[in-house]
Amino acid sequence: MVDGCPAGIPLTEEDFLEDLSRRKSGQKGTTPRKEDDLPELLSGVFSGKTTGAPIAVLFRNNNTKSKDYSQLFNHPRPGHSDFVARIKYGGFNDYTGGGHFSGRLTLGLVAAGVIAKKVLSPVSITSKILEIGGTADFDKALNLAQETKDSIGGLIECTVSGLPVGLGEPFFGSVESVISSIVFSIPAIKGIEFGAGFNVVKMTGSFNNDCILDSSGKTETNNSGGINGGISNGNDIVFRVAVKPTPSVSLPQETYNFSTGKVEPLVVIGRHDLCVALRVPPVLEAAAAVALADLSLIAQKTPRVFC
Repeated sequence: MVDGCPAGIPLTEEDFLEDLSRRKSGQKGTTPRKEDDLPELLSGVFSGKTTGAPIAVLFRNNNTKSKDYSQLFNHPRPGHSDFVARIKYGGFNDYTGGGHFSGRLTLGLVAAGVIAKKVLSPVSITSKILEIGGTADFDKALNLAQETKDSIGGLIECTVSGLPVGLGEPFFGSVESVISSIVFSIPAIKGIEFGAGFNVVKMTGSFNNDCILDSSGKTETNNSGGINGGISNGNDIVFRVAVKPTPSVSLPQETYNFSTGKVEPLVVIGRHDLCVALRVPPVLEAAAAVALADLSLIAQKTPRVFC
């Protein structure tokens, strides 16, 4: 459900298909589980245009094997939400498929991102995988993961081009904080950095500073990642995220079992990704789009008074 979208934006079910297909499994290193992921627009669109009402998009899960998760209620996966969800919700949580903690939820985020990208048009948002398993040699990393029956993480970079100067607010509403908040809602994200990121600790101020070249705000370098004081400065917004290895691995792991009250070996069965990072780029773009669309709409409603 997407609320707050302006009226009059062209939107059809076909508009969702490209980004949804990029998120799908099927490539080497991803889960063998496949879904059609066909969107059904239930409300908020009339005659191919948004109406201003909430937009409801429905996706139906048809390829499920809930029994694969039956052991995980009492024998939670290390590194997963199984344990904390059981405690927090008193055992009433739906643990099948990971429940509300599943990467499946990123499907809805991608759908919202498709709409947000239209709100931001002609702003461009792209992402790319820089490395998986600690290397830029993807085949080598995936082959090793398959051989060892273990999972691997990845590093992904997202670039936003064409954003105007002035989006974002100092402190709580900074571009970094708004993007980071939604990015950390993506399962498996464990870190984020903007521009030069953690490399700034090795720089001097004069080297880290981005010298301004003209009145548009264009800078010679972009160590700030397109943001100063929490506000977009007109250059590309660039950030990178660290995606952890999925905790669902087929290697035996010693972990607590509620049924016996003992630490016992757990072997996870089912259909899981060797490297979930391979499917994150369109999700990351969607998260950035939603965050920046919010800031853009807020800016449009905020009167600017120059004295």
